[in-house]
Amino acid sequence: MTQAEIKLCSLLLQEHFGEIVEKIGVHLIRTGSQPLRVIAHDTGTSLDQVKKALCVLIQHNLVIYQVHKRGVVEYEAQCSRVLRMLRYPRYIYTAKTLYSDTGELIVEELLLNGKMTMSAVVKKVADRLTETMEDGKTMDYAEVSNTFVRLADTHFVQRCPFVPATENSDPGPPPPAPTLVINEKDMYLVPKLSLIGKGKRRRSSDEDATGEPKAKRPKHTADNKEPIPDDGIYWQANLDRFHQHFRDQGIVSAVANRMDQTSSEIVRTMLRMSEITTPSNAPFTQPLSSNEIFRSLPVGYNISKQVLDQYLTLLADDPLEFVGKSGDSGGGMYVINLHKALGSLATATLESVVQERFGSRCARIFRLVLQKKHLEQKQVEDFAMIPAKEAKDMLYKMLSENFISLQEIPKTPDHAPSRTFYLYTVNILSAARMLLHRCYKSIANLIERRQFETKENKRLLEKSQRVEAIIASMQATGAEEAQLQEIEEMITAPERQQLETLKRNVNK
Repeated sequence: MTQAEIKLCSLLLQEHFGEIVEKIGVHLIRTGSQPLRVIAHDTGTSLDQVKKALCVLIQHNLVIYQVHKRGVVEYEAQCSRVLRMLRYPRYIYTAKTLYSDTGELIVEELLLNGKMTMSAVVKKVADRLTETMEDGKTMDYAEVSNTFVRLADTHFVQRCPFVPATENSDPGPPPPAPTLVINEKDMYLVPKLSLIGKGKRRRSSDEDATGEPKAKRPKHTADNKEPIPDDGIYWQANLDRFHQHFRDQGIVSAVANRMDQTSSEIVRTMLRMSEITTPSNAPFTQPLSSNEIFRSLPVGYNISKQVLDQYLTLLADDPLEFVGKSGDSGGGMYVINLHKALGSLATATLESVVQERFGSRCARIFRLVLQKKHLEQKQVEDFAMIPAKEAKDMLYKMLSENFISLQEIPKTPDHAPSRTFYLYTVNILSAARMLLHRCYKSIANLIERRQFETKENKRLLEKSQRVEAIIASMQATGAEEAQLQEIEEMITAPERQQLETLKRNVNK
């Protein structure tokens, strides 16, 4: 765990869950797994507050627990899971692209609440969609339920592990922590629910037609509530599946840029056919025959079997090796080399960063070292056709920024510089990690800057909100244009300019 990652985790936890949860979360990230009382003692927080904070973190899958042999329960933070909160908007947007507004709201609810039952999600989403519709129109539960089933079928949502039902005959004391289990076959199995109904709009007043305040009513109706049909079956967003989708998108666009639209469509079809059968961390997709690929091509994509075979041969012979041939049965068996594809995408990103930061000549040297694996300084100058002084300057610049590394190979045991080879090489893994670390650092800086800007201009923001609220209420009562103009002029021109600058900085 680097300091930049810990700082970013701290800012994200504080922004989403508040100070107490942030304090407990960061303590666990720094110290590793800890029992409850040690956490309370070290953070100086009351036991009750620590329990509540851990409940929130476990609900959102940010903390896991395990029981040791002595019966002590230890809690451990999942730092990588906290950092994934940065991608929540992207997950939601992906669901919107694939499954329209209903899919977007289902994923949004699951991400906001961590874990939810299907019936609760369907009702909440139906109510939210009804609110946005015109008067007289409502969203049917069945429609939302169908979208939920489609999300489960494509593995974008999955069941949470549950506590298995035990026989009451066991007289021993209960275990210190429940053991959660999940059967792989049931992870995407949707319970058969007959959800009948439509979304409801919120009432504008706080009191119902009965004249009873909202806060009081649930207490009377709590006893005669009917049982929830899917009680105990909780669902969560499957983030690995979203990452798999992003990876597939990256591979398809890379093939489109390198070759053409038809070849990218063939690769997209292959990825779509194996998206559920291939685990997200597998190095290759499942082997697919040429005949299967031909049958699965999108309707209206008029290419003959012969042309498809030519494209597949072209893709298999490409030096990038995104597609590989694994056999000759069924017209030829083909796989997509996922690890090789991800490596190529990471390398392309590194090349692009070097070009943007150091210029095209540095990028030429970087590509040369990548291609030749190991090169001496003299060889770099000769192959890149760049003067010695400039080449040396560029190499040292990239070396100081950790984009390339230097390897020493001594001829004699004394490591004398005159009898040592100095070879430049690119360690893609460490360079990619360094770049990722820099991204985390810049995001943390941007969040801090946004907080500072908002705090500095708090008075101006409050004034702007008050003015907007007054204008909205006056528009609702049908005020004249002159009156609205007068209210708008309460914010002066310099203040308006300051607000624009603030909005621009915050949106960054």
